[in-house]
Amino acid sequence: MTPMPSPPRRIPAPADVVGEALHQLRLTGTLYCRAELTAPWGVDVPPLDGAMAFQIVTAGQCLLEMAGAAPLLLQPGSLTLIPHGSAHRFRSGPGVDCEPLFDLQVERVSDRYEIMRHGGGGEITRVTYGVVQFDQAVGRRLTAQLPEVLHIDAWEDDGSWLHSTLRFISREALTLRPGGETVLTRLADILVIQAIRAWLDSAPEAHQGWLAALRDEHIGRALTLMHSAPEQDWSVATLAHEAGMSRSAFSARFTELVGEPAMRYLAHWRMGLARTHLQQTAEPLTLVARRFGYQSEAAFCRAFKRAFGVSPGSVRRPAVPAAM
Repeated sequence: MTPMPSPPRRIPAPADVVGEALHQLRLTGTLYCRAELTAPWGVDVPPLDGAMAFQIVTAGQCLLEMAGAAPLLLQPGSLTLIPHGSAHRFRSGPGVDCEPLFDLQVERVSDRYEIMRHGGGGEITRVTYGVVQFDQAVGRRLTAQLPEVLHIDAWEDDGSWLHSTLRFISREALTLRPGGETVLTRLADILVIQAIRAWLDSAPEAHQGWLAALRDEHIGRALTLMHSAPEQDWSVATLAHEAGMSRSAFSARFTELVGEPAMRYLAHWRMGLARTHLQQTAEPLTLVARRFGYQSEAAFCRAFKRAFGVSPGSVRRPAVPAAM
């Protein structure tokens, strides 16, 4: 008898699609600064292009000021995240003069960790400050929806995870063991994701746009499938089938929630992932093309140039010359 053909492979969607999106977040370029600040003191932080900053006050208190917003009083256990790298200031109190951040002296413990001591010798405030970047498509999509600043009082609600994480960061930075840079970066993942999770639980704007699309019973499944398997030969028809909708209803709903048609979103998603992959690996372009759903290197290169205006090869990091 002729064997029956196997049914197409069905990719299971996770039960928590927003959690799956957070799971995909990875940070790069993490830098920590442990600041010991004695009143009076003030620090003026310039815009951090392409980066986000987070701060945890571990002792004392300070004011966080940003243009167009009321000052925030940060007390021990306050975790704040500045997702868009906007300019901001920290002060020990109202009206205290601020010094430009990059004019202050720091002690470099490692490439990823430094200690700052600054101020007039009065009451002490201790702050752990981090600067990070998202280098993935999911990170850019998510951060685009975040407000100028997220603020949570982590120690009001079982702050043991924050205490433990900060102790771990300090130990890794000081001992400089093999793999320490990777550990520090992953710990930043935890801090940033915890701040975003807290915002997702309470903010009205977390239920709009792309995040609302992720939460939608039907569109969320289609997005998760595109995110988890960008190499698949997706079409509007196959995505609508997976979402349990008609093609026309799916197309209209997707565009309404996400802000662009499904196939355009998929192309942008693939290109974002491909650029990150090219920057991090030396994999041949033919294999990169297939990894992200293109049947030929030429088709991939054309799509990449349409998206970014440059060839795929131009975004690769220069190879390190071999030692003589």
